[in-house]
Amino acid sequence: MSLCFAILVTGQPYSDQSSHTALKFCKAVIERKHRIYRVFFFNDGVHCANSFITPPQDELSIPVQWQSLQKEHELDLVVCVSSALRRGVVDEKEAQRYEIDGHNMNESFNIGGLGQWVDACINADRIVRFGN
Repeated sequence: MSLCFAILVTGQPYSDQSSHTALKFCKAVIERKHRIYRVFFFNDGVHCANSFITPPQDELSIPVQWQSLQKEHELDLVVCVSSALRRGVVDEKEAQRYEIDGHNMNESFNIGGLGQWVDACINADRIVRFGN
């Protein structure tokens, strides 16, 4: 039986293990032929979409891993707009809207609102949260 998952990520990529664990969980879900309806990045989880994060070369780049997973499996990676703006993670459209010089959200992620998280919860068989 194939299941559909909605994933909530609320932890920063390098402050705790939640975003890395969520990434590994998503890979395991896909390997087992289940489906991921949406991954929603909320609160500090939005830092996973920051294209300016550059860890040392000997460390795993969690944001790059999310990008690769999205491209390979066409995942819907949604960043909460309110959380992102509070933390300085903006896409090109929001940068123009707020007259900010530049943007730093990776194109593998989409800006969205809590309505998209509610939609994911309604349409998923299982909801899993990673982070506080």
